[in-house]
Amino acid sequence: MPKEIRDKAQFEKMLESASEVRVSRKGDNAKLKVRSRGALYTFKTSGDEADAIIKGTKVTVVEF
Repeated sequence: MPKEIRDKAQFEKMLESASEVRVSRKGDNAKLKVRSRGALYTFKTSGDEADAIIKGTKVTVVEF
C-alpha cells in the first residue's frame, strides 16, 4: 500500500533514495510517485511545483 507524504522537504529526502519517479498529471495538479526499495511513496502538488521538484533529480522520471 502506498504511503502519502505531505511535507515537501520529507518527499525530497525520499527522492534521493528512489529508483524511479512516476508523474501523473490531471489538470493543474500532479501526483508524484516515488519507488524506493521498501515502499511506494506519493506526493500531491501543483504541476509547476512538480516540474521544479523533478527538474533537479537524477532519478529516472516516467510521465503518465
